Amino acid sequence: MNIGEEIVASYLEYIKDCDFVQKNLYTKDVQGEIDVVGINLKINEAYICESTTHLTTGLLYVGRDYKNNNIQKLFDKFSKDIDYAEKYLPNYQKHYMLWSPIVKDNKTTRDNSQIYQLSIVKGMIYDKYGINLELIINETYQDCLKELREYAKKETKALQSPILRYMQIEEYLSKHIMNLKK
Repeated sequence: MNIGEEIVASYLEYIKDCDFVQKNLYTKDVQGEIDVVGINLKINEAYICESTTHLTTGLLYVGRDYKNNNIQKLFDKFSKDIDYAEKYLPNYQKHYMLWSPIVKDNKTTRDNSQIYQLSIVKGMIYDKYGINLELIINETYQDCLKELREYAKKETKALQSPILRYMQIEEYLSKHIMNLKK
């Protein structure tokens, strides 16, 4: 289980109301996989998501030379994702998303700033495909977790998502303990 992919899948299923959610979708035409794909049939939307959960280093991919490779790696991943989705999901409004909880901003060296690197990747994707890559990072990622927690807090049935079930147990336990103290 990849916890980052579980969070994305739960968000797509419970918050974006996707009818189908697939983790680790292996692409037919090129080697590799898409971390999470969600399809909402009611509104004809598809969510194509990459998830990276690096905590202490933030968003960091390294190449064979052990140097930062974020720009090329993410551009290649999303190029593959876009080519796949355009071919196999042509009639859907598509949202391309990068989910990463911790993306650092090195204010002293712009080249080492992960935030700056993502702005380069966004620009490259837009220039090549005319697509605005959605970044679910830092505060936005935290906001999505809050949305999931709010959903879990209000739901009484046992939720199938391990992430939401955990949040649900936490919320109901907190409420129960408060009632015990009254």
